[in-house]
Amino acid sequence: MGLTLHYHPLASYCWKVLIALYENDTPFESHVVDLMDEAEAKTFRRYSPMGKMPALQDGAHGRTIVETSVIIEYLDRHYPGPTRFLPEDPEEALRVRFAERFFDFYVQDLMSKIVTDKIRPEGKNDHFGVEKARAELATAYDAVEARLPQGMWPEREDFTLADCAALPALFYAGKVQPFAETYPKLAAYYDRLARRPSFKRVLDEAEPYFKLFPG
Repeated sequence: MGLTLHYHPLASYCWKVLIALYENDTPFESHVVDLMDEAEAKTFRRYSPMGKMPALQDGAHGRTIVETSVIIEYLDRHYPGPTRFLPEDPEEALRVRFAERFFDFYVQDLMSKIVTDKIRPEGKNDHFGVEKARAELATAYDAVEARLPQGMWPEREDFTLADCAALPALFYAGKVQPFAETYPKLAAYYDRLARRPSFKRVLDEAEPYFKLFPG
C-alpha cells in the first residue's frame, strides 16, 4: 500500500499538497472526502482529529500526516523527486519557510475568512471581521509587492514550498480581492507560477466543482 491523499478538489489547502505531488509525478491514490456526510466525516477524523483537509496516509510506513507544510516536507524527505521543495542551505530554507507561512497566514487564511462569511446563515455574518480581513489582505499584498521584510524573502527561480502555498492562496484571493491591476510584481509572480503544468492539472480537476465556490 502506497500513498493515499484524503482531500477535496475545491479546497485551497488541498491544492497546496496536490501541486507538490504533481510536480514530481509522485504516485498516490486519491479519496475525495464529503464532510457533509456524517459517517464519512467521522471516519476522516481518524486521520485528521481536527477534521482539516488534506491528510496523507502512507501505508508503506504506517503513518498518516496532516498539516500541509508537514506533508510537503514529508514528501520531500521520504518521496523525493526532481523538484526539491526546501533548499539544503539552512538560511535559504528559513526564507522559504517564512514565505510559505506568510502566504498561509496572511493570504490564504484571510481569503478564507471572506469566503466563508458568504455562506453563513442569514443574520450571522461578521461584517467587522470581513472588513478587517480585507484590510489585512491589502497589507499582505503591499508586503509581497515590496518583498518585505528585507532579508527574509526568498529570491529564487526554482519551485519551492513557498510557491506551493502561494499558488492556491493567490488564485482564490484574486477572486475575492483582485490584485492584477494594482500590484504588478505580485501579479507577475503569480502569472509565472500559474503556467506550471502541476497547477493547470489541479485547476482542470477542480473545474467541475467551481460552481460550488461562493464568490
